[in-house]
Amino acid sequence: MTNNAALSILTGTAEGPVLALAEGLSFWGGVDPATARVIDTHHPAHGADIAGKVLLMPTSRGSCSGSGVILDMALSGRAPAALIFSEAEDVLTLGTLIAAEMFQRPLPVLRVSPAVMARLAAASFLRIGPDAITGDGISISVTTPAPEALDLTDADRAMLDGRDGKATALAMRIICAMARQQGAHALIDITRGHVDGCIYASPANLTFAEEMLALGARVRVPTTMNAISVDRQNWQAQGVPPVFGNPAARLADAYVRMGCQPSFTCAPYLLEDAPEQGEALAWAESNAVIYANSVLGARSPKHPDFLEFCMAVTGRAPLSGVYLDAGRKAAAILDVDLPQGADESIWPLIGYLAGRLCPDRIPLLRGLSGAQPNPDDLKALCAAFGTTSAAPMLHIDGVTPEADGAALPDAPSQQITRADLAKGWDLLNHGPSKVDLIAIGSPHASAPECRALADLLSGRTIRIPVIVTAGRQVISALRDDGTLARLEQAGVQVIPDLCWCSISEPVFPPAARVVMTNSGKYAHYGPGLSGRDMRFGSLADCVTAAMTASASPRPAWLE
Repeated sequence: MTNNAALSILTGTAEGPVLALAEGLSFWGGVDPATARVIDTHHPAHGADIAGKVLLMPTSRGSCSGSGVILDMALSGRAPAALIFSEAEDVLTLGTLIAAEMFQRPLPVLRVSPAVMARLAAASFLRIGPDAITGDGISISVTTPAPEALDLTDADRAMLDGRDGKATALAMRIICAMARQQGAHALIDITRGHVDGCIYASPANLTFAEEMLALGARVRVPTTMNAISVDRQNWQAQGVPPVFGNPAARLADAYVRMGCQPSFTCAPYLLEDAPEQGEALAWAESNAVIYANSVLGARSPKHPDFLEFCMAVTGRAPLSGVYLDAGRKAAAILDVDLPQGADESIWPLIGYLAGRLCPDRIPLLRGLSGAQPNPDDLKALCAAFGTTSAAPMLHIDGVTPEADGAALPDAPSQQITRADLAKGWDLLNHGPSKVDLIAIGSPHASAPECRALADLLSGRTIRIPVIVTAGRQVISALRDDGTLARLEQAGVQVIPDLCWCSISEPVFPPAARVVMTNSGKYAHYGPGLSGRDMRFGSLADCVTAAMTASASPRPAWLE
């Protein structure tokens, strides 16, 4: 690609009004596929209609589930006319690739330089043809690169040729297409997978899964499953409408029938068999990927939904990105002015701000080792970082295993000041002080987190609902040590299988209008996903709000 040309990633023709976004957008949690409107209340384009638009933005960000959203929009006729990026992008590209490969719904995807992006953004209407982008006096040539040489093994070629069935051949075609657009020259063996597409974010997720099941797909490496959209065993008793519960349950069951483990957790790193340092994974779910890379030292790009399943079916992945040592370097340094006396809510706050400062690159965070963050602190930081950044990992000096020497020699440095932290707090605390619901478990709550909640609630009376979402394995441990009984005696509802990012009414109390959470991730996504106002604070703040129905003001350590 030259500075004056557009590179065709996925071919096609299109035309439409231009919608140029200076900031990346997560389609999952950021776009409503039923209306094609931007629902991320923190995004400058909130409320914009993207259907039929030539959509320009640097890259996507946030959730791996955006691929399912763009696929659903393509199948329903509500997709953008075309996607144009100025940086590498995988999530939306993969969704459009699936739309073309499996359902014959092509949608052009192109990549341009920042200079060309600025020219295109000034246009009001663009036409995309096989050789040029034109409109408003602009003409930008389109080049289609020669296919990258991909060094496939004999086993890879046999899968491509159909030796292991139609589903495996299809999965390998998709992997090879993504490998070429990523610039990979070979594939790598992966040891395990984690499927994110089992959330019923849209009918397209079910369409893909049942199509692969009908083609005979089966995973060949141990593969866990993300949280799903219903409590699999109890959704009928909870009053979930069958029009939603049945397809959500069918989606989960389809992946189980294809050999996936019914772990149903968005925190697979909390399972007993956690990945080891250096292990090559095929994981989706942004918080899980970031934690695995950053804290455990395992290796997995932030794979889009559907691609991670294709990798689990073949056992192979493109050798690119953070699978490579060079792809794990920090391209930015963030020095954090850590306030004295900060509670654990500082960690999601730092992660959220780090992602805003590094939306497209891996950072090295400095100034945090003295606070000795524990695994739950790091879980919260990684999850919040994943809402605002497309990067698949971060480093923390003196804390994470690869931080020493991680920064590139020319990595620029920035500060996260106390004033920045205060502004970030305000961004996550848009809602009024009167609180109707406490939401814990985004990502899924750990056993230590639940024990801490039980201790904080001991001998106290709550006035409003407190709901915790957690994985089955964690809930089993809580049952064994008596913590589950303590929580239930205090009036807390503990729900397996689904999480706050996939919960729906009536499990989500319909009357609740303001939600208090200790999750930076849910504080960001919650307004768009639930239509409710959000308040954010520490676990102790949440307990205080549960007893008083009122959110605490900005903490003193931020003043």
